[in-house]
Parts: sequence; structure tokens; C-alpha cells
Amino acid sequence: MELKEENIINIHHFLPHREPMLMADYILELTPEKVVTSFEITSDNIFVHNNHFVEAGLIEHSAQTCSSILGQSFFKGPDDGTKVIGFITNIKKIEIFALPKVGDKIISKASLISQYENICQIFCETFLGDELLIRTEISLFIQELKS
Repeated sequence: MELKEENIINIHHFLPHREPMLMADYILELTPEKVVTSFEITSDNIFVHNNHFVEAGLIEHSAQTCSSILGQSFFKGPDDGTKVIGFITNIKKIEIFALPKVGDKIISKASLISQYENICQIFCETFLGDELLIRTEISLFIQELKS
């Protein structure tokens, strides 16, 4: 998938995560039912060990990709001041096939399976080129923090 400036959505508008826990760089596609994200593995990432992005990093990246589907409903626009909290409520399935290395750019594609209010079930696959790295089915809870 080619990165074109006009197609890139700032992930900060849909996730509360910031460095060092932000595990997605860009949203390449976003609808109420699906999302595509990209992430470049850097050597200073907290989930890099022996030049590889470890399993916990792949899982966190999947969860952040998935949460942007539900997260988008809380944000009205750039810098609107909205603060959300979210967490994984269940991992129904997880299959890890390979680990990417420092310098690799991974692409994740997630689809909404079901949603009830602020809880959703999402299927996600992460790729390095054509190689499938991880497949997950995750349940998430997200809500807005009131001041």
C-alpha cells in the first residue's frame, strides 16, 4: 500500500497512546468497520529485543490498530481535547507466525466483528509485505474520560 500524504490520518486523533507506548504510526484507511495502519520498527522501541519486535509488541500493535475503529467515534477533530481510556477485555485468538526486525514497516488490517456500546470484538492481521506475522481476535473496551 503506497503512502500518499492526502490519504494518511494522524493516529493521535484516535488513540490516547503516546511515546513510548504508541505502536502505530499512521492510519492508512479508516471506516466505522475497518482500519489499516502502518508501523515502522525502530531500534529504540521498548518491545525490540535482539533486533526483533517481540510478541508483546505485535500484540500491542494489533490492539492499538483495533482500538482506532472504536476510538474514532469519540474524537470530533484534531486537538479537540477528548481523552479516552481503553483496555483489552479478552483475546479470543492469537497466532504469531514471525517477528519483524528493526527497520521493517508492518501493515495491519482490522475488521469489526461485533460491537455493543463501548465494547467491540475485532479481527486483525499484521503483514510484512505478503508475509502474515500475527492474526488476532481481540475484545476491547473504550470510554471517554470526563473532566
